Amino acid sequence: MQVLDSTIANVSLPTIAGNMGVSLNQGTWVITSFTVSNAIGLPITSWLSRRIGEVRLYVGALIAFSLFSFLCGVSQSMGELVIFRTLQGLAAAPLFPMSQVLLMSIFPKEKRSMALALLGMVAVVGPIVGPILGGWLTYDYSWPWIFFINIPIGIFTVIVVLRQLKDRPAQENMRNSKFDIVGLSTMALGVGILQIVLDKGNELDWFNNVWIIAGSVFAVIMLVFMVIWELTDDDPIINLRLFANRNFCIGTIILTFGYAGFFSINLILPQWLQSQMNYTALWAGFAAAPMGVLPLFLTPILGKLGTQFDMRKLAAWSFIVIGSSCYMRAQFNSDVDYFTIAIIQLFMGIGISLFFMPMTTILLSDLHGSDVSDAASLSTFIRTIGASFASSLTTWIWTRNASVHHAILAEQITPYNPLVAPELQHNNAHSTLMTLNGIITGQGYMMSTIDLFTTLMGIFFVLTPFIFLTQRPKAHA
Repeated sequence: MQVLDSTIANVSLPTIAGNMGVSLNQGTWVITSFTVSNAIGLPITSWLSRRIGEVRLYVGALIAFSLFSFLCGVSQSMGELVIFRTLQGLAAAPLFPMSQVLLMSIFPKEKRSMALALLGMVAVVGPIVGPILGGWLTYDYSWPWIFFINIPIGIFTVIVVLRQLKDRPAQENMRNSKFDIVGLSTMALGVGILQIVLDKGNELDWFNNVWIIAGSVFAVIMLVFMVIWELTDDDPIINLRLFANRNFCIGTIILTFGYAGFFSINLILPQWLQSQMNYTALWAGFAAAPMGVLPLFLTPILGKLGTQFDMRKLAAWSFIVIGSSCYMRAQFNSDVDYFTIAIIQLFMGIGISLFFMPMTTILLSDLHGSDVSDAASLSTFIRTIGASFASSLTTWIWTRNASVHHAILAEQITPYNPLVAPELQHNNAHSTLMTLNGIITGQGYMMSTIDLFTTLMGIFFVLTPFIFLTQRPKAHA
């Protein structure tokens, strides 16, 4: 639900903004409020789990998430919706890392790979299904249903978890431990402002805006102070000492960059299809959806047989396949058809199948006890921040490069160019220029899209050898 809800509202923003009587820019706070509160909640998940127990935290988060989903759906103003969406993001924060922790503790060691593989499949399918499901519910029913759909799922999950985990021994808690108010405050301020800067950067023209500059400086100061404090405090709310573990440190860095690249592909491809190739939101979703087909079939097999292989090699093959898919997209032109796009997405699904489970296994392989909970929430937090950077930077680079290519191509449209001069001398020269400008704009975005996929290809290929800087996870670790 948490992965799905991070993207399901994206295609519904115009409808929500229109119904609430606000501008589209104001409507984007529906997304920003969720991502900011979710990012703030992730690092403190491990501390909360030790404070109140993993199962209690998980069930409580599910109940709160379902409740705030209902309140989002019945909101009567944008202010109400943003407030409840913020609380929904906070409630959603523990769901994914606690799922990892509970799966690692419930399943025997020989079956943990299967559990992590299935969870990784959710992380892949969620961002794909979200926009499609959100568009269908919004246009065929009404926008509140993108929130109401969480309620029956949440109730069912709470019942299942309580029945299945009722006999699980209680976890040793930290009720008498000191509450790290300084660490929490600096983290919340730093991460919250950073998320707002990343979400609003493109809209406010980045560092040409005084608020973006001030926010960036403030976020950096808060985050640097937080790191120093957490490394020297006896009871830190975020266990940064985990980065002393080789597999966790390198694995988290590679996972973050890899997920950022994966997120960039999922972000730009549908945007390009809708804005330049005249795809509807639904068909753009269908074009991207084949990426999730093969993981549905390969994930159970990989989970069952994964312990027989070197996880580093599986992860390396994942990066090679994803990088190769980016190379194929870099060969696109404006005449590319739906079938070609879908086939490449299907091919990339092989790489996605080999990505999440091996990388998660690597970064958690040398950790035990409460360190697993700390590592799960911390790695998810860093991965989320990486995706936010990818979202902002990718969109900015894509639109900026499109403008650069447009300017270069437009330089050729002059009365002195014999290829276009005859057309400019007719009475309908204005109409001709408008047509040429449309063609140049489309080609500018096409060239920018090619540049972006070429860059992503390089990133995945460069990351591949660094995977082998980690130590091979022990069998059944």
